[in-house]
Amino acid sequence: MSITPPLTDIRDMGIGALRQAYLEGALTPSQVMSDIRERAQAYRQHNIWIHLLSEVEQSVWLDALADKSPESHPLWGIPFAIKDNIDLAGIPTTAGCPEFAYTPDSSAKVVQQLIDAGAIPVGKTNLDQFATGLNGTRSPYGACHNAFDFDYISGGSSSGSAVAVALGLSSFSLGTDTAGSGRVPACFNNLVGVKPSIGLLSATGLVPACRSLDCITIFAYNTDDANIALATAEGFDASDGYSRTNPYSNQARQYGLRTGNVKIGVIPTSQLKFFGDHDYETAYHDTLNKLTAQGFELYEIDYTPFDEVAKLLYEGPWVAERYIATQPLIDDHPEAIFPVVRDIIEPGSKPAATALFRAQYRLNTLKQTCLEQMATVDCLLTPTAGKHFTIAEMLEKPIQHNSELGYYTNFMNLLDLASIAVPTQITDGGRPFGVTLVGQTFSDRKLLSIANRIQQILPLPKGALAAPAAPQNHAPISAPETIDVVVCGAHLSGQPLNWQLTERGAQLKQTTYTEATYQLFALAGGPPLRPGMKYAPQQGGAIAVEVWSVPTKEFGTFVANIPAPLGIGKIKLVDGEMVSGFIAEEYGLEGAQDITHFGGWLKYLDTLSDSTTQ
Repeated sequence: MSITPPLTDIRDMGIGALRQAYLEGALTPSQVMSDIRERAQAYRQHNIWIHLLSEVEQSVWLDALADKSPESHPLWGIPFAIKDNIDLAGIPTTAGCPEFAYTPDSSAKVVQQLIDAGAIPVGKTNLDQFATGLNGTRSPYGACHNAFDFDYISGGSSSGSAVAVALGLSSFSLGTDTAGSGRVPACFNNLVGVKPSIGLLSATGLVPACRSLDCITIFAYNTDDANIALATAEGFDASDGYSRTNPYSNQARQYGLRTGNVKIGVIPTSQLKFFGDHDYETAYHDTLNKLTAQGFELYEIDYTPFDEVAKLLYEGPWVAERYIATQPLIDDHPEAIFPVVRDIIEPGSKPAATALFRAQYRLNTLKQTCLEQMATVDCLLTPTAGKHFTIAEMLEKPIQHNSELGYYTNFMNLLDLASIAVPTQITDGGRPFGVTLVGQTFSDRKLLSIANRIQQILPLPKGALAAPAAPQNHAPISAPETIDVVVCGAHLSGQPLNWQLTERGAQLKQTTYTEATYQLFALAGGPPLRPGMKYAPQQGGAIAVEVWSVPTKEFGTFVANIPAPLGIGKIKLVDGEMVSGFIAEEYGLEGAQDITHFGGWLKYLDTLSDSTTQ
């Protein structure tokens, strides 16, 4: 065992630290890149790079910085590494297979957006060939070694991209993730790994593994850096058939520090698997204990349907997509493909269309079950990996151990979920451990905000460096999925317009009173009969109301249907809380009957009922 001690002799490579040094004039990008190339030589045996850029190759991007302002370019002079299945103009793309190599004329859209923001490519990194694997040993360029312990796997397939950041050879990096490749290497190298919602980052310029499932991913030291890189890289791309527009609720400004109680779904002990790694098992339970002490609430979920989905990825017909991605090479020159990778891909020519449809039917059934459970919590939390294998162990049983690495990861993209891998512990054996947060589509910033809180609760160094990695963003984010609305009349339970709440999935939160400063009026017109309420400190009283929690995504249509003279304003409840609710504009109260003395709409309606029965 050869453990790498924390690197104390290099500068802080975080995005914020480098930007500060640049703005102060204490450092130049050329100095940083020169230092990286020099230090990269010390790690040649780690097999990080397939193509480390020379000074001449980098010069075009370094020279372009002269025309870019550091203040307006968030990644000005920031070094980043690129997994070698993602295009960089003028530099060969190999996907880990020399016989497959080609030289693209243009960069992948994500890469170009990062360069436009001032980022500087460092090189193309090693990977499990054709992004087929979770371990980092399936490459003709050599097994990529772990940043903390040379004898252990780096994780894959985005192996070199993770190790480059962990060892301070880039500030962040791009990987990909179909089955866990953007999360497992993050765990094994003490990094944040962002597996975004499918389509959030363009896949144009990416060599596909499974085109319908692939995601370009980001490795970073902390969630602050990850959010900056994600904000720069994301964006709708009409040339990518799987690209999707990011909703407002998931924009970069929605990232911060998640506050309050957080409801976390966890796997029952009987369904956890650590494959004999007692250090990882201990680290996982210790992580949960520390989080529950800081306001995280744990709720057990049944992992069985998630595991069944995971098995569909490699045991089902989706392997056909990997076959499509490697044609005609696997047909005409199968010897050019790494043996283990070839054994996985070759059967992909056999599944029939009927098998795919049957698998899709089963997947949709399982998806309903999985999402129903996820709807009850803020996110799921799993170990990112159950065991950290040595390279020797992986080479001895490459299929079995790779499958074990995917136990907590393979379900993700088939269910169209987002996830963030976040480091939480350094084990007693000196190896990193981390957990993965899982959320529904376009919950990326919500997950990043929760991961921010976890990093601040459980601070660790940046990768294998000595610098602290804790994020600095403390802006409180509550990430509400519902908006509370005060109703006082026709929307009350049992009243004619209550369906406008219930059919939008709103839930009754409480029955209460306003502060004693509101007047209630019976408005003219109808049906249905409706009240109007206004703030009147001198003439007002306490009015009986209900508070309903309306799904945020439905709130706009609810408000749009409110007729004049009513609208939504802020109403102060008896406990002093200010909540959005129905108010009436002054002009609409002309000729209306003041019914404040009844103390609420339902009591007023009772008097009308009594008068009709007499």
